Amino acid sequence: MKRKNLKINGFKFVMALLFVGMLSCKDAPKKQANNEDSVAATVASEEPFFKLSLAQWSMHRMIRNEGVDPYSFAQKASEWGFSGLEYVSGLYYDELGASNFSKEAMDAFVAKNNAESEKYGLKNLLIMIDGQGDLATPDAAKRKAAVENHYKWVDAAAAMGCHAIRVNLSGSNNPEEWVASSVDGLTQLSTYAKDKGINVLVENHGGLSSNGALLAEVMTKVDMENCGTLPDFGNFCIKRTPNGCDESYDPYQGLSELMPHALAVSAKSNVFDAEGNERNLDYARILKIVKDAGYTGYIGVEYEGGELSEEEGIIATRDLLIKEGSKLN
Repeated sequence: MKRKNLKINGFKFVMALLFVGMLSCKDAPKKQANNEDSVAATVASEEPFFKLSLAQWSMHRMIRNEGVDPYSFAQKASEWGFSGLEYVSGLYYDELGASNFSKEAMDAFVAKNNAESEKYGLKNLLIMIDGQGDLATPDAAKRKAAVENHYKWVDAAAAMGCHAIRVNLSGSNNPEEWVASSVDGLTQLSTYAKDKGINVLVENHGGLSSNGALLAEVMTKVDMENCGTLPDFGNFCIKRTPNGCDESYDPYQGLSELMPHALAVSAKSNVFDAEGNERNLDYARILKIVKDAGYTGYIGVEYEGGELSEEEGIIATRDLLIKEGSKLN
């Protein structure tokens, strides 16, 4: 049964964590602090239709530039009031790549993260996989190699109690070729993952994967219960140039096309106005699309902006989701 249909359990405990997190985040931007009481009151009286997780990518500058230990992820997420964890494989590649992803290194990765998530009472949800080969390349041999490169991450996700890995579909810019190759690559990987109890999720993550209709077509053709999408609110740039996005896809249309296949959801954010709203994305409209699709699982905060610190951006995104999500009850 698809996880989006599972009912929310223990949500009051999650909301209590969120409330504690709000009170403890002393470094939140002033405009967020000013709204803290109203947000807290909303949480106390209304529960959003989803649970909140944190995408580790929201901390990538802390980890890569400031020396924050990636294994402190659970501690940080707990302090900020989240209940679910979405890991990013690439933030561990310095360590894992040094041993060529040996079994010993992968086992240590699993054990360390399991110990931390258990210590702070958080749930491991998924691992976002990057840099392991092109699952949509038209070259069958390279596609098979990419599929097999993902096996170790399926195994790690299973050992961590996650429900999924997130993969990318790159390898071709020809729509017909891309669809056929994507269907084959995903079918191979999902067949392996099925026996491990792991879902294989595709994010709209640039290239043709950011074309909602095409990615939905791929999902329909794969037609496996453990293969789905991870719609990201903001990743709808199909063709990027050094000067920005040269070809984009309507995010609201894309989300509407991807949500019927969603087994996880990512709340992208970059910039906020004085009222705490995302300046480029209408969260109220987006969350209505998400709810209307019948989704009641986790929504992962993924802050990518530069105007706020990563901690401030994470908190701002969290509070915006709570505010707008609570209005839809």
